[in-house]
Amino acid sequence: MGRTIAQKIIAAHLLSGEMIPGHEIALRIDQTLTQDATGTMAYLEFETMGIDRVRTELSVAYIDHNTLQCGFENADDHRYIQSVAKKHGIRFSRPGNGICHQVHLERFGIPGKTLIGSDSHTPTGGGIGMLAFGAGGMDVAVAMGGGAYYITMPKMFKVNLTGRLRPFVTAKDISLEILRILSVKGGVGAIIEWGGEGIASLSVPERATITNMGTELGATTSIFPSDEVTRAFLKAEGREADYAPLASDPDAEYDRVIDIDLSTLEPLIACPHSPDNVKKVSELKGVKVDQVCIGSCTNSSLLDMLKVAALLKGKTIDPSVSLSISPGSKQVLGMLAKSGALNDILQSGARVLECACGPCIGMGFSPNSAGVSLRTFNRNFLGRSGTADAGVHLVSPETAVAAALTGYVTDPRLLGEMPAVSLPEAFLLDDTAVLLPAPPEEAKDVEVVRGPNIKPFPASRPVGDTIRAGLTLKVGDNITTDHIMPAGAKILPYRSNIPHLSQYCFGVCDPTFPERAKAAGESIVVGGVNYGQGSSREHAALVPLYLGVRAVVAKSFARIHVANLINSGILPLTFVHPEDYDRLNQGDTLSLEGIHAGMDAGSITLLDETTGERFELACAFTQRQKDMLKAGGLLAYTKEVSDK
Repeated sequence: MGRTIAQKIIAAHLLSGEMIPGHEIALRIDQTLTQDATGTMAYLEFETMGIDRVRTELSVAYIDHNTLQCGFENADDHRYIQSVAKKHGIRFSRPGNGICHQVHLERFGIPGKTLIGSDSHTPTGGGIGMLAFGAGGMDVAVAMGGGAYYITMPKMFKVNLTGRLRPFVTAKDISLEILRILSVKGGVGAIIEWGGEGIASLSVPERATITNMGTELGATTSIFPSDEVTRAFLKAEGREADYAPLASDPDAEYDRVIDIDLSTLEPLIACPHSPDNVKKVSELKGVKVDQVCIGSCTNSSLLDMLKVAALLKGKTIDPSVSLSISPGSKQVLGMLAKSGALNDILQSGARVLECACGPCIGMGFSPNSAGVSLRTFNRNFLGRSGTADAGVHLVSPETAVAAALTGYVTDPRLLGEMPAVSLPEAFLLDDTAVLLPAPPEEAKDVEVVRGPNIKPFPASRPVGDTIRAGLTLKVGDNITTDHIMPAGAKILPYRSNIPHLSQYCFGVCDPTFPERAKAAGESIVVGGVNYGQGSSREHAALVPLYLGVRAVVAKSFARIHVANLINSGILPLTFVHPEDYDRLNQGDTLSLEGIHAGMDAGSITLLDETTGERFELACAFTQRQKDMLKAGGLLAYTKEVSDK
């Protein structure tokens, strides 16, 4: 039987395990990336391992999230990351150089290589044929130290594209269409391969938009073939030598095949507060718009920006709308300036923001109260924009421009003829903002700079044979990491300060939780379907750990979050009978006994001491995961293994 693209890359990097769906496998990792909202913690964890130099082919530390610097905290984190990078063999992308996924695609991504990043949208690299995974900071730290990356062998999905996109219909609309088909949990446990004759008309930036948005499906990752389109992109980046062809075998088999005729698609929009709440733009015609944001790692490429500039040229945005433009990298911004497209954007009345994540994570440019904001981003979770009652919608850059010009949700096809836009054969290259590490002989003399906001990560505890705790919080389905540990300009600066950060834990769901959890000492949290979807931020596990959460019981978990819980020494359990969720009440006292034997058996009994009822919980852990939980998490387990 032939192999898919992902199976070929996995086979070439397999360190242990069998390539059977559902079985744990260990992969050799070629490259890692971090960003500053998760990177500080990842490097603190790396330092505890006592390894002098990273052992990957390439590791890059990006500063793209906490760039607002309205206090000393962000600047201190940046100084810390820069000094750690210099000392330990990591390249450092300075603030303003661009968003990690955009810059990595441009300057470092290589077809056929493996990449993990402490950001859930790392699968963007699949746009050039990388096998790229979002992961928790601890997993990235271990990979930088030369350790394996462990995942459950995924199923394989194939999306066949036929036909060709019509004017004003875009890669973003393809992403929203697959979200409409599969939902935010439809890709869980699967790698999505994109193919078919229709991909030939999609540029690498368009492919990267699609693989970026694959994260919102819950997919392990997404990947495109590496073909002549890939070669042309790498050549324009001065990196044609990195090109390697990659394609699935003709007789490769897939667990599910989905067909999409591109010629039938029309502009789509994801309505609040989920990326899969998808409708046709034409269905929302006439909805008043207050704000429009164009950018993020999803739609900030040169191609996106040139289209935006062409549509805005000679026009002025509606006076009732505030429009922001965030180019994805310094390279993109420089080329916009050189071509004159930047002036077309500025003359329209748009505000050009820094080459950073910015509004996507609530780092500035929040909407007005109860405002309607159209954004070319990948997430529209409740409160993520920084305005609790805002109605955030996800759209393509073309649809965003149509709204900015008219003041209302408008089908972009009504704008007239789409201007012709093409990518140059050679890009403007400038890597001066990527600093190289000190050579090994000088690294020992590099001082690591730690500011007062940088606190140690919380100490984990081994999972014993018994847990008795109160059910301090019960939440519903599709709880995101933004619910558990919010982002935003007021909170992100404290990502390296877990004690301070803890006061915001579950603030979107229940602002009283942190104090109640502290008073309880130990807690159990209960959730619904797809608990922990969204960002890879391990803070959504580390902060509950600090507050005494010992176990989370849910109907189902998102892949990265369940790994982060285990890495932190928190026991994740699922209901064998999902309807049992309804029989547990916040405030009840719960107990788990015989945990170690239960982990071996795959089932643990939960006793609700308040009602006397018993519930069966599943725990399908690998032996490594059991050992990690018994040790108190990944770092404790790694130390335990290395000491033997």
